[in-house]
Amino acid sequence: MTSMLATHRIKLTVLLIAANLGLILHLLSGEIKPVSAWDWLDVAGEGGSAVLILVWIGLLLKSRPAGYVTDLLFTGLGCLFFSLFMDTVDEFIALPVAINWDGWLESGPMPVGFILLTLGIFHWHREQLAINEQMRNRERLFREHRQFDKLTPLGDANYLRAQLQLALGEASNARQPLSVIMLDLDAFSRINREYGHAEGDRLLQVLTQLLLLNLRQHDLLCRLAGDRFVVTLPHTGERQAQLLAGEMGQAVRSLAYKSSRQGERIELSATVVALMARDEDTSSLLQRLNIAMARAKQNLTVQYG
Repeated sequence: MTSMLATHRIKLTVLLIAANLGLILHLLSGEIKPVSAWDWLDVAGEGGSAVLILVWIGLLLKSRPAGYVTDLLFTGLGCLFFSLFMDTVDEFIALPVAINWDGWLESGPMPVGFILLTLGIFHWHREQLAINEQMRNRERLFREHRQFDKLTPLGDANYLRAQLQLALGEASNARQPLSVIMLDLDAFSRINREYGHAEGDRLLQVLTQLLLLNLRQHDLLCRLAGDRFVVTLPHTGERQAQLLAGEMGQAVRSLAYKSSRQGERIELSATVVALMARDEDTSSLLQRLNIAMARAKQNLTVQYG
């Protein structure tokens, strides 16, 4: 909850100020009604609806990253909350007959809120379709539930080995090249140490979506372990695999990742290596890949050490 308040504090502050200004305006212009004049049915209906919208806002801000779609949804819900809150306030405060601005406060934001909500839901729908398409292109129909990685929506190490074994057999039978890419985040332990393991888990989830969006339809991304990912590239020679590896490394460096605690940018980089499979089994290929990664990491340490 603390990280949510820190990330969206401006939105929540504006909503709080608007609601309080409306309340103060009613108090300055009218008089509090006697309890006998309160319509408890309206209070329960309008006030309860306002409280539920606050719950929706909390769930929205907690489950979605900051951005255009989130802003649309929040603003739409905020307008609905404001209208219902003003309706509720009107049940407790009587305004002079000459005053008519209360009608605008109660009814004006409502259609605006519905329009913004509709736009936000439309863009959210398109966003989800794009993500679903990426995920669908990278899943295998016979994936077993126990082979899901526990943190990301990817196959785990066992699933990778099973799929790599199938891919090696298919490549051999079709006499087509098969390559693999391994990506390992640099200084990931420092991020866990300085920002906490929850931030590290969140970073891996964001990184997963980034990598998926930078792969081709027939490529398969799996999480091998920790911050290490492996991509299987059917019908791909080593030169093309190295180009794709370079693009993945550049995508990680260009990612404007913000921490959930203070919102500051965390500079990221990754070591990426690519190899083409030979006439070998899964274990031999992964062993070569791990050796290539160890050498690349060693060169990186020497270069910056």
